[in-house]
Amino acid sequence: MCDELGPKESYMKEWIEEFATLCDANATDKTGCSEQQIKFIDKWSGKPQEDLKGQLTRLKGMVDKDGASMKPDALKWVKE
Repeated sequence: MCDELGPKESYMKEWIEEFATLCDANATDKTGCSEQQIKFIDKWSGKPQEDLKGQLTRLKGMVDKDGASMKPDALKWVKE
């Protein structure tokens, strides 16, 4: 761990939470989530886990192909 962040792991966690935008899909208030992330979470939260896994696999496959079949803003969102 970096000396600048102190000797404890909690400093690193605090720094990340302060400066990073984190979206916790399990949180009730969705603090840190973009509007697009909230729409995705709301859309997929009631669906079976197998459907969600299939969607995530599809999106990862598109990203692995450098997003050639995606609009630039959609690719940016998927990479968040």
